Amino acid sequence: MTVETIAVGQEDPCRGRTVRFRDNVSGYDIRATTPNLAPGLWRRYLNGAREAYRHFGNETALDYEGVLDGSSTALFFAATDSDGELVGGLRVQGPYIWVSEVGSLVPWAGRPGAADLGLMMARRIPRGVVESRAVWVARDAPRRNDLAAAISRCMAHAPRILGARYGFATVASFTTGRHRASGGVPAQSIPPVPYPDERYRTLPIWWDTRTYHIFADKLQYLLMRGELRAMGLAEPRSRLSHHLLSPGGEECYAYGR
Repeated sequence: MTVETIAVGQEDPCRGRTVRFRDNVSGYDIRATTPNLAPGLWRRYLNGAREAYRHFGNETALDYEGVLDGSSTALFFAATDSDGELVGGLRVQGPYIWVSEVGSLVPWAGRPGAADLGLMMARRIPRGVVESRAVWVARDAPRRNDLAAAISRCMAHAPRILGARYGFATVASFTTGRHRASGGVPAQSIPPVPYPDERYRTLPIWWDTRTYHIFADKLQYLLMRGELRAMGLAEPRSRLSHHLLSPGGEECYAYGR
């Protein structure tokens, strides 16, 4: 595992630093950077996302033209093979300031759970919320399932890199097992919505950087620890205590609320 430093900076790549790690299971190299620092890689990532979304007939959900200039993307992850071929990634928005910025809440508008989901977001924004979007993995990538698990771990890494407490995403229901393994917790009592169309059941999921290690599978957590070290990020301090179970705090079994 290696760390690539482009310029002197803090943990946030927006300040001039690109970080990377090698997934020891799938063998792919994964880089976290910004559209400004790596414009060529950004285009390749976004074109790969467009191809993947187009294959499944949901390209409109990508909003390719709207995000092409990179201004709405604080960070993106790109996975490459030994030949430098780009095989997957995701982009990250935030940290958010207002609930109205979170466009992925729109599919719940007028549906059950909309008010509760908005309240969840409003409660967390003061502590920092970033959102993973445009997640994709190449259909023909060798060890595709292992790569998809690594991409899910990147969704947990994103808030750590950007100095936020919470990671957020809206995901297809059939992927929740993978995200749970990386410490994600689906939002409780929020019914899934048919988005981007009736073929899908999409639901919101959260990662709390203070407690995700409690929920993550052991293997995934060990991989995450190594990846954090490779990216030069400190291991989060354990928060498992009676305080987490008290009515006044972020309960360890309730941060999906």
